[in-house]
Amino acid sequence: MAIQGALPVAFATVFPAGAYALGVEAITDFETKRPQLDKESGLPLWAVDVIDADPEARGKAKSVKVKVAAEVCPTLPDEVPGLPFRPIEFESMAVMPYVDDNGRRPRVAYSLRARGVKAPGADAGAGAGRRSAPAGAGKDGA
Repeated sequence: MAIQGALPVAFATVFPAGAYALGVEAITDFETKRPQLDKESGLPLWAVDVIDADPEARGKAKSVKVKVAAEVCPTLPDEVPGLPFRPIEFESMAVMPYVDDNGRRPRVAYSLRARGVKAPGADAGAGAGRRSAPAGAGKDGA
């Protein structure tokens, strides 16, 4: 099969109404208790807790985690006065389908990944201090 691994996808396809970050934390390997590493890049993985701004999103689809491979913890965009969350965009997003067999019957689920975070509307050059370390820092990109 020609397609292997994660499928590239635009941020606006995944979050057409935008997204809000709640926080970010390191992903720890359950067995080794060490930071989990991205299989492609070897960089540590970070989980950004996200709320989908789509008013139609319900249940599990309303709150998701986006994995970011980066040498250092991604820095979230600044808070916006009057909003309880931080508006966020992800750079170079990808979707990894997998089979979730934890329920009564197996279903296809998706893991979301990104190479960095930024404030909404910030271009690649602006807000560089708010983005995670470049995916290429240290080793290969995610």
